[in-house]
Amino acid sequence: MAKQPIITVKNLVKKYGDFTAVNDISFEVYEGEIFGLLGPNGAGKTTTLEIIETLRDKTSGEIIVDGFSIDKDAGSIKKRIGVQLQAAGYYPNLNLSELIDLFSGLYGVKVTALAMLEKVSLTDKAKAKYKELSGGQKQRFSIATTLINNPRIVFLDEPTTGLDPQARRNLWDLIREIRDNGTTVVITTHYMDEAEILCDRVAFVDGGNIIGINTPDNFIDELVATGFEREKQVKKANLEDVFINKTGKALREE
Repeated sequence: MAKQPIITVKNLVKKYGDFTAVNDISFEVYEGEIFGLLGPNGAGKTTTLEIIETLRDKTSGEIIVDGFSIDKDAGSIKKRIGVQLQAAGYYPNLNLSELIDLFSGLYGVKVTALAMLEKVSLTDKAKAKYKELSGGQKQRFSIATTLINNPRIVFLDEPTTGLDPQARRNLWDLIREIRDNGTTVVITTHYMDEAEILCDRVAFVDGGNIIGINTPDNFIDELVATGFEREKQVKKANLEDVFINKTGKALREE
């Protein structure tokens, strides 16, 4: 059975005066996949995501999210998505359980704080304040907040930046688990190894244009077919694999 698109973007344009940040791009995200939006800083990927998330107005184009038009029913789209907040989005004097309760009230849904924290392995930090968490714990908590309203799609913006290898791989497992439970994941990252391992498909964005959409394997095969070779022979493991093998997978958090 053909995969069904859960996000459809057609001829999306975003201009700021004379500057075109997003230049007539079109793509689809399929239901139940991890989709990566990749590109250098200033490529237009964050602007594109913020428009899909209803956080920024578009100049022109059409966007359909889970059957709803962003022009006609942005409210329904907001109820169906989870968006990862940056650190500034959390009240410093509330503990994690209180923050979950706060967000559930904002969403208008009832959830058990401990159940949400269990999904991201943070039940032991239920009474801790956000500022007391390690980097990996902060990222896992931010993902927990995206899951409160049981979204059809979650958007994760560079979720593993600054994490140590154990925390990074733990987060990869969590992202795969979210996908395997039926939620579509849209992710941005500057780590190409991360995109290669996690993403079912990726789109490369540069200068406000999409310059390719495919699976990571197909992109790599296409490049190899041109005669491209790495300067150094690829080994069956990398230095991060050595690090994990020698120090273990257990999370090291303050």
